[in-house]
Amino acid sequence: MSRTRKNFSAKFKSDLVLEVLKGEKELNVIATENGIQPNLLRNWKKEFLEKASVVFDDSREENIKEKLSEERKEKAACARKVGQLTMQVDWLKKKSEEMLGPDYESKFSPKPPFED
Repeated sequence: MSRTRKNFSAKFKSDLVLEVLKGEKELNVIATENGIQPNLLRNWKKEFLEKASVVFDDSREENIKEKLSEERKEKAACARKVGQLTMQVDWLKKKSEEMLGPDYESKFSPKPPFED
């Protein structure tokens, strides 16, 4: 018999951890009231406290802006490449039509696979 794994939202986790940190109720009581294991709540509390300094990290916002800028540059480069390739395909179609006639595509019938 397999057990289904519960997924808890970040809001739910942070609300419970904040309740634990207030100290009004014991961790075990909060865990029991919410139907979770106390160890799970301890792990959430530990993770919450370890990552709390990230909230005040000024470089985090700079890193996000830098990543966004890089992604925009990459997107622009891809758009340029697509434009270039589109122009090349259009040019090749035009030249093929000039050299072979308007029905040039019918002259290149693909071979069925695995036919000798």
